[in-house]
Amino acid sequence: MGEKRAVLVGINYPGTKAELKGCHNDVARMRRCLVERFGFDESGIRVLVDDGGSGPQPTGANIRRELQRLVGDAGTGDLLFFHYSGHGTRLPAETGQDDDTGYDECIVPCDMNLITDQDFTELVRKVPEGCLFTIVSDSCHSGGLLDKTKEQIGHSTKQNQAERSDSGSGSSGFRSFLKGAVRDAFESQGIHLPRRRGHRQSDDGDDGDEEPRYIDTADAHVKNRSLPLSTLIEMLKEKTGKDDIDVGSLRLTLFDLFGDDASPKIKKFMKVMLSKLQQGQHGGVVGFMGALAQELLKAKLDGKQEQLEAAAMEQEVQSEQEVYAGTTARVPSNGILISGCQTDQTSADATTSKGSYGALSNAIQAILAEHGTVTNMELVTKASKMLSRQGYTQQPGLYCSDEHASVAFIC
Repeated sequence: MGEKRAVLVGINYPGTKAELKGCHNDVARMRRCLVERFGFDESGIRVLVDDGGSGPQPTGANIRRELQRLVGDAGTGDLLFFHYSGHGTRLPAETGQDDDTGYDECIVPCDMNLITDQDFTELVRKVPEGCLFTIVSDSCHSGGLLDKTKEQIGHSTKQNQAERSDSGSGSSGFRSFLKGAVRDAFESQGIHLPRRRGHRQSDDGDDGDEEPRYIDTADAHVKNRSLPLSTLIEMLKEKTGKDDIDVGSLRLTLFDLFGDDASPKIKKFMKVMLSKLQQGQHGGVVGFMGALAQELLKAKLDGKQEQLEAAAMEQEVQSEQEVYAGTTARVPSNGILISGCQTDQTSADATTSKGSYGALSNAIQAILAEHGTVTNMELVTKASKMLSRQGYTQQPGLYCSDEHASVAFIC
């Protein structure tokens, strides 16, 4: 048996419009669980929380650095684990192409330097043969974080396909985005709108026993872990001091703000944008971006164009479609994603008289305390039933190969 190593990230965004309550607790409980139940050594666990302490903060660059180290140092037989509790969000398409619809699902670091689903997929692709990487994401829209991995429990793949089928016209894609934006705005205030239901997961292999409610949810104040685009835009405006940020320039803003530390997917996007802009300046293709977007791009890069262009141009991009929202590289085979909800859903952040927690994280701890060793399939099936009984609408998901569905969780 190889080494057991983990990265745990909990982000409460204290003092901001996005503030949550339970993410630090989720990480603390998971850390104890890894050490006491699964035999992890304390030295093999890296924790990033925004608690004002002296440790590394959960910025986009720091999270990426820890994950790259986790995977880069791995060998055959190692067991890798990543737990994330915090906000999730979805970036709509911004290339301006009619066939670029759908979304990039992202987690939201404390500095808003988003990490995309394709970033996670490419990270898992680097995991060496014979090494298993388990990801638990207790965040909204988390069902798509390992896009195109086989869906064992959930309906995120079907939902993504339905959204992309709207690409028959630009107006249909915009209507799909608009509906999602309106839903996000309502749910950020605790108002839950009806959603199209996916297929219910199978109960096969479950003994039907009642799992205990680890924390009574009757007195819970529940907020979801979705960061609406409107809130993301407000926070980016505050961070940059600029008022010209809106849907259509989010990736440009993130690249302008974080440069080489930005998401690789965003840097690839900018490489295509800059290449098209250069062609347009020399009489080439202009239609890829409107004139207003081109002027905005020029203005934002003013004064640091060479530095930012270098960060973008070093990225390898095989085709324009590679930077489209929702597209990704080939499917990784040695990754397991347990998501708090489906890609079109939100995950709950609950505060009770006994403490604050994420609904999925709390369910996982309850199931492990009651049942001990469970397979990934059993864990997610039991968590789904528990959350349903507790009144939560989120549906946890499991994304992995058939073989890994029947492997014991973190064992």
